Amino acid sequence: MVRRDTRTVGFAAEELAYQYLQARGLRPVERNYRCRHGEIDLIMLDEKCLVFVEVRFRSAGAFSSAAVTVDRRKQSKLVRTADMFLATRPGMSSHTARFDVVGVDGCAKGRHTVEWIRDAFAP
Repeated sequence: MVRRDTRTVGFAAEELAYQYLQARGLRPVERNYRCRHGEIDLIMLDEKCLVFVEVRFRSAGAFSSAAVTVDRRKQSKLVRTADMFLATRPGMSSHTARFDVVGVDGCAKGRHTVEWIRDAFAP
């Protein structure tokens, strides 16, 4: 079995999530936003709501789905990164915002399942 480069796999999962969300009406704002606090994979608009999207991938046979792998520490990092994004783009701060997680799980025969959790950090 050949193990693929994690960047290649990550990019493919992110591209799949990007296409999936666009097909459901979300419009792209920015991809791979980086600052000193971290990175946000996708930033999109869902009508007038600014959506910060974390994309997670799990290979076939993993014990948990990709979507449940975003722990409190990662959530905190994403919130700080989103705050920095909003601070550097004043025109975007008027939008409501939410955090979504898109889990891409590998399946048999090279197929993938996509799980979209809207407002994933809500209590």
